[in-house]
Amino acid sequence: MSKRIEVEEGSGNVFADIGLPNAEERLAKADLAIRIGEAIRARRLTQTRAAHMLRIDQPKISRLLRGQLSGFSTERLMHFLTLLGRDVEITVKPAPRSRRQGHLRVVATA
Repeated sequence: MSKRIEVEEGSGNVFADIGLPNAEERLAKADLAIRIGEAIRARRLTQTRAAHMLRIDQPKISRLLRGQLSGFSTERLMHFLTLLGRDVEITVKPAPRSRRQGHLRVVATA
């Protein structure tokens, strides 16, 4: 007896796919947190040292790196990236005519 498994292609935003509010902001925060983790690893920082650099306590670094982002604003995450030696650029451009509203997204370069 075999079961048929249905697969549905995602939108690229898991938060939108499961119907959470503020899906684009949630995805942007998750992307920023990933970049923070990459910067910490690239600098070979311990969580304690990273916490000192970011002026927060180590348990907050631990939560951030595990994706628990409810206590962090997008602005604060961007500030953390600058403290870790990353440039953060914000680009505002017109949305395509095919959409009524613009989108919020994080684009990282090497």
